[in-house]
Amino acid sequence: MKKLSNISYEYLNSKLKYLRLLSKTYPSISEASAEVINLEATLNLPKGTEHFVTDLHGEYEPFVHVLKNGSGVIKRKIEELFAETLSEKEKKMLATLVYYPEQKLDLIIEQETNMEEFYRLNIYRLIELCRYASSKYTRLKVSKLLPDEFKYIIEELLHEDIKSEHKEKYFKSIVETIIEVDRAKEFVIDISTVIQKLVVDRLHVIGDIYDRGPRPDIIVDKLMEHHSVDIQWGNHDILWMGAAAGEKTCIANALRISARYANLDILEDIYGINLLPLATFSLDTYKDDPCDQFMPKISDQNFTTREKSLMTKMHKAISIIQFKLEGEVIKRRPEFEMENRLLLDMIDYDASTINLKGKTYELNDTNFPTIDKNDPYRLSEEENMVMERLATSFKGSEKLQKHISFLFSKGSIYLRANSNLLIHGCVPLNEDGSFMSMSIKGEEFSGKELMLKMESTIREGFFMQKRCPNKQYGMDMMWYMWTGKCSSLFGKDDMTTFERYFIDDKESHKEKKNPYYKLREDEKVCRSIFDEFGLDYEESHIINGHVPVESKKGESPIKANGRILVIDGGFSRAYQRKTGIAGYTLIYNSRTLQLVSHEPFSSAEEAIENESDILSTTVVVEHKANRKMIRDTDDGEVIQEKIDDLKLLLLAYKKGLIKSGQDNLV
Repeated sequence: MKKLSNISYEYLNSKLKYLRLLSKTYPSISEASAEVINLEATLNLPKGTEHFVTDLHGEYEPFVHVLKNGSGVIKRKIEELFAETLSEKEKKMLATLVYYPEQKLDLIIEQETNMEEFYRLNIYRLIELCRYASSKYTRLKVSKLLPDEFKYIIEELLHEDIKSEHKEKYFKSIVETIIEVDRAKEFVIDISTVIQKLVVDRLHVIGDIYDRGPRPDIIVDKLMEHHSVDIQWGNHDILWMGAAAGEKTCIANALRISARYANLDILEDIYGINLLPLATFSLDTYKDDPCDQFMPKISDQNFTTREKSLMTKMHKAISIIQFKLEGEVIKRRPEFEMENRLLLDMIDYDASTINLKGKTYELNDTNFPTIDKNDPYRLSEEENMVMERLATSFKGSEKLQKHISFLFSKGSIYLRANSNLLIHGCVPLNEDGSFMSMSIKGEEFSGKELMLKMESTIREGFFMQKRCPNKQYGMDMMWYMWTGKCSSLFGKDDMTTFERYFIDDKESHKEKKNPYYKLREDEKVCRSIFDEFGLDYEESHIINGHVPVESKKGESPIKANGRILVIDGGFSRAYQRKTGIAGYTLIYNSRTLQLVSHEPFSSAEEAIENESDILSTTVVVEHKANRKMIRDTDDGEVIQEKIDDLKLLLLAYKKGLIKSGQDNLV
């Protein structure tokens, strides 16, 4: 912005309409000036800590723990603050108290003989820790995070010197009164929750909340409670978003995966989806079929033989329905260029073989009672009825709709955040390093513009009314984002689901990754991606998930000389045998970018009782010589714009174009 002395009368006059609106909030010179002073000071605070997680896949217990401990940030702050004053045992107890205050206090109350002394000692420790964690924030920001009941008390304890001779008795009286009126437990719980919020300024979830693990709904509930979060959709998320919109192909896929991982109870018990029509149809249609290829991946052995048999038959039934429905979409949308996935046409039903890419494979299962070989993609009357009822149930699930609406409100296909590009999978590239293009409604898109167009199309599919012609296209696009070659969320040329079920030859199971995963190591290609999204190659990073990093084989999550970070390390138990660890997370504070690798998490109960934490290893990816301040962030840009506007308002006041303190409606 120009210096105020260089602002012309004409320019100022052109902004009067907006400045009059701004004057409603700041109706006087003193109020506008005070806000400018406050905002200028805020720009010179250190940037807040950002926390990156990805590929959670329903594994709520380790996620909740990592969320509570800030990937080790709380533990490090306790070590820094109490290094010389607390024993290792005391530090572990204090950390566990901050992570799980209510549950830990319940255990301590059973064991401790003098709870008053325990509260007295640890309230002071928690106040010190809270003050330390809040030191780089404004009072206003901290105030907004405080619980209503103890807001005034915590503010008093945080912002004054407890050891001051003038107020020592005052502070001691506050703590003693909290204990005396039997509110110490509630105070400890609330201040511990505040500490959890203070150590992480913003949480970034880089996709795949859903599928495989036991309780994705708990993860979404926790995210909805979080004070500052954004989500970059993963391919598994978009699948559930499409299912919630009533898109039947997405519904079939989501059901198939839930059956495959024995997680159908999420649909029935948590989201209230009526699976009875599918169960009845499956038992009737496949009653004499063992469906051996569809035995679910079960780690919990608490299923009866009858329950396993039912899940297996449901698994096969919904898989066949899925292949039929996918065929309908592929035929309806030739621009998706997925004719090679019309596999039911390629089956020789008499010979029990299938011809794929010029090679004939034997099928390991030949029982297709619902497939008409002359019209293989037509749903039978019973299958159609099952899908109509399921679509009604998905669209009518209040909790699912609430969760998916949250994903839309906080989510996007990609996000630029503080010079970093967050994308779940990849930036789709051709073999020569150019950006893949796709025709959408007759217009060609590529690179960033393709992702933006896909996102707007998806939103139309969810939010448009049923009669709107764009709705069906948007719903079909949700399925394409799950499995299409130009999808940045999928990042492969094929999804070989049919082959994995029906062909034993593993050569047919291969899914070719997008060239991005190879070409990202090429500096020229990498720079073109950074340029496409307006990023500084020397300062910025691309942060991905989606493809598990095989740490046990020596693979590094740090790619392209540190420009790209892949932080899918196996939160999902299904991947931990492959990765050798239990997930990566990323911490970006004002001084460093830290990659944290985690060992498997046993349980919250063990963490609380034995004060055991996730064993984590931290690697500093980058250390900034100059500390990053708020003025260097996206929030800083917004604040600077507001400062510039307020300075214009002050100039308008001083020139008499707007009268300070008066009603400016005239």
